Parts: sequence; C-alpha cells; structure tokens
Amino acid sequence: MRYSIHHTTIYNYLEPVSLCHNVLRLAPRNTGKQVCRDVTVKIHPEPDTLREYEDFFGNKVLYFSIEKEHGQLKVEVRSEIEKMTAVPEDRQEAEEIGQFIFETPMTACTEEIAAYARVSFDGKRPVLEAAGDLMHRIYKDFRFTPGFTTISTPLSVVMRERKGVCQDFAHLAIACVRSVGLPARYVSGYIETISPPGVEKLIGVDASHAWFSVYVPYVGWVDHDPTNNVLPGDQHITIGWGRDYADIAPMKGIIISSGHHGLSVSVDVKRLT
Repeated sequence: MRYSIHHTTIYNYLEPVSLCHNVLRLAPRNTGKQVCRDVTVKIHPEPDTLREYEDFFGNKVLYFSIEKEHGQLKVEVRSEIEKMTAVPEDRQEAEEIGQFIFETPMTACTEEIAAYARVSFDGKRPVLEAAGDLMHRIYKDFRFTPGFTTISTPLSVVMRERKGVCQDFAHLAIACVRSVGLPARYVSGYIETISPPGVEKLIGVDASHAWFSVYVPYVGWVDHDPTNNVLPGDQHITIGWGRDYADIAPMKGIIISSGHHGLSVSVDVKRLT
C-alpha cells in the first residue's frame, strides 16, 4: 500500500521578518512498517542556509535560515510512503531504552495519573495486555476536544477535565506507563481519514497525528493509538519519535520581528494503491 502526503505550513507576519532560523521534522523515517520512497521540500523565500541531518533519535531533520526581509514563510513537504508487512525491530540495548523511562515536563506524572495507571498496570497483566487496557480506558474516559488545550497545557488539566486532543492522550499514556517504571515513547505522524460513502474527501482536511509506543521485552516497540482505540496499522504513517512532542515537533524556530504572526496548516494524505 502506498500513500502520498502533502503538508503545507504558512506563516503570515504582521511586520516584516528580517531573520529566521527553523528546524523541520516532517520527512517520514523508515521503520519496520514503512519505507519512505521520496521526499521533496519547497521553502519560500528560498533559504540562505539549508542543512540535513539525523537527530539523537534517528529522525530526519532539516535546518534552514532565511536572512532577508520577508512577510510570509511557506513550507511544502511532499512525501511518498510504502507500507510494508511489519517486521520485528531489533531488540535495543538497555541504554537506548532507558532514555524513554524518565518523565519530561510534558509527561510529568501526578498522583492522580499514577493511580489511573495502576488500574491497568496492576501487576497481574502482561505488559502488552496492560498497555492495551490503558489505551482503551483513555479512549473511553476522555473526550476528543480540539481547541481546548495547547501544547503547553499541563497533563494535570487534561486529567482533571477529561478532554484534549491526540497529543494530550499520547502524553497521558506515556506518563502512565513511565509511572510504573516502563519505557514509552511519543510517536508523531499522520492518519488517513476516509470520507463516508458518496462524500468526496475535502482537500486539506487531514492533520498531523500522535500516539504512543510501549517497549515489550522480547517483542520490541508496540504502537497504541488512544485517540482511536486501535493498534496503528496501514492507515498510520510515522514521521518519527522521541520522549515527547518537544523532541519531534513538526516545525519550530526563532524569528527577528516586532509583530505577531498567523499560522495555517494544510495536510492531505492520499492512498495511491
């Protein structure tokens, strides 16, 4: 199965920007479940500096700077992905797994979160069964509510209000798993949306997605999507992973300007075969 992804990010600046530095993580990585066949990045205005590298987690990163005055920044990333029959990941060394055990500011655990985790990780279930139970409970107990949170909303608020979006649910699950001393990582990517029969799919309605992955001894990393209560399969496309959103943010940077800016993002995930 093959997919094409078209991800467009546009910043419109109220006042001209004289300098910007940006880091882009939107090129899907190769995994045991997918191969990235092609990636094309178009940036306007044309960057003065452009450099590609892999980060600490093996994700593909593009750094660029624009050192001339501009009123808009437009970044288009087109990718083509081939999904494959899953093959087990190589078992990792303890040091590599250990970095996913400790909490981060975005996955900070509270006593309420730890208590919520203990319902699934009760010491009687195997790790994989407990992770699946946690995924199902988050899906059942929390309401998907776009606009209620931002990426800086603490998990304590999400836990209290029982609502949020995919990033919140992934962070919550990770905090739960780590609270019992197990490794979990944040996965960033896309999910194919399918319109009802007879309804044409609108352009740009897809979006970035996030889920979590648990390391199971003798099995490897196993992904779980609490937003949709499924184990990610053909419709999930991975960009990369890290300890939390901050490690794999799609695009971040700094600008020199005196004004505010507006942001628009458009994503299309199209099945080719």
